[in-house]
Amino acid sequence: MTASFTTAEIRTAVEVLASRPLIRLVTEIDDNGAIPPKRLAATLPDLSTHHLRTATETARNHDLVRTAPGAGIELTHRGQELADVYDAAARWSRRHTSPAEVYEFTHRVRHVLGLLALQISSESAQDSARPSAASWAGTDPKADPAHVRALLLQWLAENPQLTCLSTYEPVA
Repeated sequence: MTASFTTAEIRTAVEVLASRPLIRLVTEIDDNGAIPPKRLAATLPDLSTHHLRTATETARNHDLVRTAPGAGIELTHRGQELADVYDAAARWSRRHTSPAEVYEFTHRVRHVLGLLALQISSESAQDSARPSAASWAGTDPKADPAHVRALLLQWLAENPQLTCLSTYEPVA
């Protein structure tokens, strides 16, 4: 599935997807299963109450999580697919030591999503089939993360509501 996105749409989507609290919430549930709502703060103690609330609301608004009776907050199919995008981005980053050899998972994901946003935006602006190697500063141009890019674009094509400008409040 191929979709064309404007620079603003890509920026909007990446702003939401690259939120550290959202990455933490989605990957924690993906790795360890549903989280009872009352255990959310204890499960993710590095996030403030505000960040937890905002990430949970964002995830619910975009149908990434749902509350299952008796289980807690769990990923939807859409959320599971996003977790796969996050995992692929982190693997690519680790394999290519980008941005650095030792880096936290969320920073790796955010870094790769940011690079992909630049690359995709550059392609949209230039209407070019091939990205600028400069957008991957410090990495081998032949190491283009095509798989991660394809996963992200497929996910965005299947979830176009995320590319719409919204009143989303980004969280650190």
